[in-house]
Amino acid sequence: MLQDVCVADLNNAVKMNGFACMATFSASDFFFAGLSKPAATNNVLRSTVTPANVMQIPGLNTLGVSMARIDFAPGGLNPPHTHPRATEILFVLYGQLDVGFITTANVLVTMTLYPGQIFTFPKGLVHFQQNNGNVPAAAIASFNSQNPGVQVIATSLFAATPPVPDNVLATAFQIDTYEDRSNQVKACTIEVLEGVL
Repeated sequence: MLQDVCVADLNNAVKMNGFACMATFSASDFFFAGLSKPAATNNVLRSTVTPANVMQIPGLNTLGVSMARIDFAPGGLNPPHTHPRATEILFVLYGQLDVGFITTANVLVTMTLYPGQIFTFPKGLVHFQQNNGNVPAAAIASFNSQNPGVQVIATSLFAATPPVPDNVLATAFQIDTYEDRSNQVKACTIEVLEGVL
């Protein structure tokens, strides 16, 4: 940093490795109340992530930190994903969460967390959290980036635009390629999603 603050000008057409600085700012550029209350979890994954990064708090620009709140209904899943620009540290507020990450040697590192406990997910590694308890759960995640990014594995593979070629997915998931690839990919998508849910 070369100055005290560099509040992000989110509307500036100039994009660098971060955002251009606004000429003026106020206290509200450093404030966000969005993590104070649980978010609705009535979606297919039964979980909701509420980010608190530079897009919600322009004052975080250049500061290298951000947070998020993750709320889980019973059975809720924050599906396998990565943060390409940040390490994550997770603090359980209430409930219990099964968490884990997968190393580049394909080793699963996992454990169950309870209120007040912390777990770390190394930068760029695939990881997940799931509430296998009977009551809601919530956690606060902190990141060493003002914009950690997120790439959900299933979405990246099966909802890319343009689509990942069927033969690539068929080979990667070892499904037959002589039948209708489109139907197989859809079936494989369902199997993968059911496997993580």
